[in-house]
Formats: sequence, structure tokens, C-alpha cells
Amino acid sequence: MTVIDETPAAARAVETGKVSSHLHPEPSYDLALHPVPTGREEIWRFTPLKRLQGLLDDAPSDAHLEWTTQLPAGVTLTPIGADEARELGEFLPSDRLAALAVAHGGDVMLLDVPADAELDEPVRLDLRGTGLDAVVWGHLVVRIGRHAKATVLIEHAGAARYSHATSVLVGDGAQLDLVTVNDWDDESVHAGQVGIRVGRDAHVRASEFTIGGDLVRTTTNVEYAGPGGEAELLGLYFADAGQHIEHRLFADHTAPRTKSNVVYKGALQGQGAHTVWIGNVLIRKVAEGIETYEENRNLVLTDGCQADSVPNLEIETGEIEGAGHASATGRFDDEQLFYLRSRGISEPEARRLVVHGFFNDLIRRIGVPELQERLLAVVESELERHVLAEQATD
Repeated sequence: MTVIDETPAAARAVETGKVSSHLHPEPSYDLALHPVPTGREEIWRFTPLKRLQGLLDDAPSDAHLEWTTQLPAGVTLTPIGADEARELGEFLPSDRLAALAVAHGGDVMLLDVPADAELDEPVRLDLRGTGLDAVVWGHLVVRIGRHAKATVLIEHAGAARYSHATSVLVGDGAQLDLVTVNDWDDESVHAGQVGIRVGRDAHVRASEFTIGGDLVRTTTNVEYAGPGGEAELLGLYFADAGQHIEHRLFADHTAPRTKSNVVYKGALQGQGAHTVWIGNVLIRKVAEGIETYEENRNLVLTDGCQADSVPNLEIETGEIEGAGHASATGRFDDEQLFYLRSRGISEPEARRLVVHGFFNDLIRRIGVPELQERLLAVVESELERHVLAEQATD
């Protein structure tokens, strides 16, 4: 845990709204402030830069993903100009990947849920890549009106080299379930910045599931537009041989009496499987009475895997209700396996039950029943590829 002493510089940063976190560079549209990384920078040291396949290059592209949408009555999806997105208060890019997505994304897609709407079915955006020949840039703003209640499901699939910047603006008193699924083909590369601004007394639950792709690196930033806002960030990831999955989260408590709770769980199997989880919470001087907790758990299923997990707290006031973090990486729990085996359950079945139990609590929190069943099936399929297959040959 890092505790920052109050200094005139830190105080000025809070007053001006600037970020004073060593893990979160000052956001900007200016590409000159986001130079090409060398890999020695703190925010890049875990990322295999060569595998980003052009996503760091300042090169326009006309390529697009194929969009399929299901919009409940009253919900609109329309293109707007970059200037209008800025006027709406979108998040500024926090790294070069996001800055390039904004610079080259063309028209911004605005998903608008009107104030006081209570949607009885999810908003669905299915984004499918059709090839690896060209980089695809994306730029999306999701606006949830005051006191609205909505579930928004964004699914990524197919083959692509894709980088996007997404802003989620949640009005006062609104409730949003945001579910993102990254189920890419094996050779795909995906980078994304998702910025979530939580209104006064609003509640956001953002769930992210990464189960495909060669390299996936996503950054989720949360800030608060007023007191009483709550953000729950949930994540599940499953890395196979050679796959790199990196999730970076930043909760910036910019208002008093706000809450954040982060729980990400991952499993790794196969030679060269690599996961990275970076969690950071900044509690500003003005953020008195806040509560925050971040947790990351990793289950290593086979030899040859690597899981990096770095939780951080940066605190500028002692007037808080609670703050903490936890991180753990390990193999199967021998006591759990012994308990199940002692009751006549075979070892392959015992291992399967342990992994399902590891993920079940997260999957069951999704408000989309058919997606719950699909993710449980994905976990089963992944187990059959390595863990259960190895047990069957022993």
C-alpha cells in the first residue's frame, strides 16, 4: 500500500481535478503526451508490446467491426461528432492506445438511455471482427439518463486487431449493469479503455469476461460525479497456452461517501499463459467517508503459467470508512480436493467442481441468464482442453 503525504502539489492536483497517481498518467487527447512506450514504463512493463500488432502506430484506418444491435424501445444508437462527445464529458485518453482510438475512430457512436427509463430487456451490442488485415479503431459513448435502470451487454467476437475508447456516463440516481464479453478468435488483439462516471447516488455494476484472443489489454477507470455513488467491478478471465490477458483498474474517489468494490478472478492453463491484474484506488482529500475494497484471485491449473497481480491504495485523507485489498495466486486447494475425494468423487470430477466453485459466485451475479449458462459452458470447455484431458491420460 502506498500512502501519499499531503503536499502543496497533491493539494493543487485535487483542486484542479488532475490525477495524482503514479499508476495513472494524466489523461489527454494530445498524442505527444502519450509517446510510443519502450516497455520500461510502469504502465507498460507487463505488456508484450510487439504483440500489439500495430495498435501503437499512429495510422488511420477505415476498417470497422460488424455491429448487430438489439435496442429496447426508447433507446437510441446514433453517430455524433468528436466535438459533441467532448461536450458530453467523455473520458480523456489515459494512454497511447486510447488516444489513438479517439484520434482515428471517426464518428463517435452514442448509445442513449433516456432519463427515468426502466428497461425490461438488455441493450445488446454484438461487435464482430472479420479479419486481421487492418487495425480497427472504435469510439463509443454510453449515456444513462437520471434515475434510469438498464442492462447493457457488449460482446466482442471474431478476428480483429481492435482498439477502442468507451465512456459510460451514468446520471444521478441511475442503476446500470454493464456486461462486457471478450470472446475473440485465437489470433485477435484487443485493447480498450472504458471510463465510467458514476452520478450522485447512482449504482453501477460492471462485469468483464475475457475468454479469447491472443492478447487482450483493457483499462477500466471509474470516477464519481457526486456523493453516494457506488461502483462494483467484477471480472472473470481464463488464459490458455501463449495467451496474454491484462486487466488494469483505477477507482478515483473524487467525491465523499462513495463506494467501490473490485473482484476479479482468473484461471491459467498451458505453457506460456500469462495474466496481469493491476488494481489501483486513489482516495482524494475531498473523498471523506468512502468505502473501497479490491480483490484478485488466480488459480493456476498447470505448469508453465504466470500470474502477475498488483493491488494498490493511494490515500490522501484518513477520514474514510474503510479501505483494503487482497491478492492471491495458487494451485488447487489440496484440502478441498481431499474432502471431495474422501466422499467418493473422482479426482477429475473433484477438480472440475473446484474450478466451477471458484467462478460461480461471479457468474451468478450477471443479470442475463443465457449468458450465465454460456460462461459456465465455456469454463467446462476450457477444463476439458487441459486439466480433465491430462487426468484422463494419467
